[in-house]
Amino acid sequence: MYEGERWYTCQKCKHKFLVYPELEARNSVSLPSFCPSQGQRSKPCEGTKFKELEDSIICHDYQEIKIQENTQVLGVGAIPRSVPIILKDDLVDLVKAGDDAVVTGVLTAKWSPDLKDVRCDLDPVLIANNVRRTNELKSDIDIPDDVIMKFKQFWSDFKDTPLKGRNAILQGICPQIFGLFTVKLAVALTLIGGVQHVDASGTKVRGESHLLLVGDPGTGKSQFLKFAAKLSNRSVITTGLGSTSAGLTVTAVKDGDCLSRGPLFEGSTVQVHVHACNLFKIPVHDMHGEWMLEAGALVLADGGICCIDEFDSMREHDRSTIHEAMEQQTISVAKAGLVTTLSTRTIVFGATNPKGQYDPDQSLSVNTTLSGPLLSRFDIVLVLLDTKNPEWDAVVSSHILAEGESDKGRSDEDIANIWPLSMLQRYIHFVKGYFRPVLTKEAEKVISSYYQLQRKSATHNAARTTVRMLESLIRLAQAHARLMFRNEVTRLDAITAILCIEASMTTSAIVDSVGNALHSNFAENPDQEYTKQERLILEKLRSIDDFPDINNRGGYCR
Repeated sequence: MYEGERWYTCQKCKHKFLVYPELEARNSVSLPSFCPSQGQRSKPCEGTKFKELEDSIICHDYQEIKIQENTQVLGVGAIPRSVPIILKDDLVDLVKAGDDAVVTGVLTAKWSPDLKDVRCDLDPVLIANNVRRTNELKSDIDIPDDVIMKFKQFWSDFKDTPLKGRNAILQGICPQIFGLFTVKLAVALTLIGGVQHVDASGTKVRGESHLLLVGDPGTGKSQFLKFAAKLSNRSVITTGLGSTSAGLTVTAVKDGDCLSRGPLFEGSTVQVHVHACNLFKIPVHDMHGEWMLEAGALVLADGGICCIDEFDSMREHDRSTIHEAMEQQTISVAKAGLVTTLSTRTIVFGATNPKGQYDPDQSLSVNTTLSGPLLSRFDIVLVLLDTKNPEWDAVVSSHILAEGESDKGRSDEDIANIWPLSMLQRYIHFVKGYFRPVLTKEAEKVISSYYQLQRKSATHNAARTTVRMLESLIRLAQAHARLMFRNEVTRLDAITAILCIEASMTTSAIVDSVGNALHSNFAENPDQEYTKQERLILEKLRSIDDFPDINNRGGYCR
């Protein structure tokens, strides 16, 4: 809140006049030297004493935020520059920390506070007259009609073999890595995500899925993280070794003379990234400045993906601070007198190394030193074990050697069939915005039976088999329906979601056909392979409910 105008009266001639505080001078009021009635009367007044009228102050909403350049458009090693913004009246509270915005305003200078033994200085400040959030616009990427027709034609060509078409899309994810079909499928389903909804009690159920890769060094975890960041329209990459709880969530900082000097603005309109935001109209002052909230990685990745490598390098306290951000998708802050809630509608994609030699007989918590509550928030936890497999080693070595020789590399037909990065980005954004799949009765029956079977298992992992696992199954099934270009979740999608969960639950898997995710390869006949896996799963689920014989694999793409 700030004073926009104030009425004064001349004690000599009783003339009333308005005085406007100057924002550039820290909202100070400068009274005229003589009565401003000169020229309005036949005999000018020479009064120099003025009195403020009671209840004459008119206040306006006021907010100061700090913005920085978008880090995604900067070069490697470049430090983003920042500048404060003044918002007034209806522009207040239009943006929060982590938002992308286009700000139009007038660039001016503002005097720093008058402090004892501190040199007075001028700081650049932008007085905004228009603010437009671009977060929503980023999800609605302009996709030409001819590209949409290509998507429809693609699925029309694979009408009889839809899983073969799905695998053709998945081969475009990290094409430099051979195989790892299960990981590529999990990455695709995580990026696409499910449908967010509000349950009967009014609680918002998230649609974003979270993925954790647990594997030995050299299994390609970091490459998947970087590729997933490229596929997302908004991403933040960090490492556990250099991340603290404040760096991941939010921290309270004192605003000092930390503004970068440089030509940040070349015109009056600039696209900027909201970096730190004081959400209070009355800031908390002290002798060095005022308190402001600085957004961390999860807040900056709101609406996108946050990739955290070396997850095991984080301290236990730092890992526990992201629990609320992953499940409720908010961060509650109460620091330095600032109490607010920030949005973290982001996908968390983590990678970690096991603690020593991975022991399949132990639970994930023991092998990774990650707590059960944190593991339960990940929809998929894939374990990549670099076990001795001579056949797999021979195939991988042949693939890597062939990649280095152009005459022995993949054929032109194979290269043409791989979707480029730009096409994958457009496809993911299109299916996320266009399809809102609904579960069929058959899909609900399969998912419910599998959840009940896991709960009855005597060897089940209590940290994994919670209601969150049921919600994860629904999200993954919806994501697979989107991937298959459908608005309906069928038995095929439910079985695929179960296979993803099976791959991440090695201690309580109901089928043994999933195997090591590191050695999973693309099947030559994926539709036939799926039929075998579906038969195995339904045979196990018949102990919970009755399922008809597998006479068709209905629910494929139309």
